[in-house]
Amino acid sequence: MESHPSEIDIAAHPDDRIGSAPPRTRAWRDGRIEAEGFPVAELSDYLERPDVVVWLDLCAPGREDLHVVSDELGLDPVAVEDAVSRHERAKLDRYRGYAFLNVYVPVVTDGELAMHEVSAFISERAFVTVRQDCGFDVDALIRRWDQSPDAGLGEPNAAFLLYGLLDLVVDLQLAAVQALDDEADAVEDLVFDDAFPVKEIQRRSYRLRKNLAALRRIALPMREVLNTLLRRDPRIVPAPLVPYFQDVYDHTLRVGEWTDALRDLVADLLETRLALQGNRMNEVMKKVTSWAAIIAVPTAVTGFYGQNVPYPGFGHYSGFVASTVIVVVCSLALYVIFKVRDWL
Repeated sequence: MESHPSEIDIAAHPDDRIGSAPPRTRAWRDGRIEAEGFPVAELSDYLERPDVVVWLDLCAPGREDLHVVSDELGLDPVAVEDAVSRHERAKLDRYRGYAFLNVYVPVVTDGELAMHEVSAFISERAFVTVRQDCGFDVDALIRRWDQSPDAGLGEPNAAFLLYGLLDLVVDLQLAAVQALDDEADAVEDLVFDDAFPVKEIQRRSYRLRKNLAALRRIALPMREVLNTLLRRDPRIVPAPLVPYFQDVYDHTLRVGEWTDALRDLVADLLETRLALQGNRMNEVMKKVTSWAAIIAVPTAVTGFYGQNVPYPGFGHYSGFVASTVIVVVCSLALYVIFKVRDWL
């Protein structure tokens, strides 16, 4: 696969062999790309220029791999630990001179939900993303930055880069909810299917509820993250970008509301499944009882005529004919009665 211009040439710069994928770098000046794919060691050179915004992306780095970024931005050891640790809560922590962000990108494939953790360090003119794996499509993030009609980088700051990341993450969360909504529709079709595959319904319902619970755990903290950026800590987001972040916040609310609605829907589907299963069991028991009543007639008649005592027609052909007629007539009568009452 062809590499992106922002990827560092590891062959030319072997010291930048960090993590499981080549690091990416880019510098903007007045909203235009100044340089990209430059070595990590040159970050300080660009940061010394007051009109330049820089971006660095690292994939699955170790704690020791972040020393360059830590030295440049003066990162707190706690923030570095959070960036390299897995399964951190989605959050936004404020430190002196920078902020630390941790979010999750959900991807639904064939009904299975996978989470990809992404962290970011945000200062006034530096934006550093740390991916825990290659599951997050960083090329999509670059395209979102490049294709935006309003770059928002006229004044050197990394707020717009943060907006692009959050907007992409929340859009991917919406896509995941849509995929789970489609899965809920598929489960609903199975519930009302005449075949009524109980094991399949149980398996897919359990998987759907587990995926919705996992998605809700990462979606709800996003409200707090956006709320902090918009209301509690306005130093990060400049006034011209507030409407953009407000739009992301609205989408975050939609993710949470949609997830809660789907959880209620799945619960209702499970209750409906139990009700339908009970109704089907009643139908089966009704049919079994009806057939048992029909079979009881010939059993009673043949048992009566099988007595070892004389009875009307005993030892004569007329007795056999009478018993046969009684069995056929009574059985047919019961069958017709049960059929009319929809018991069969």
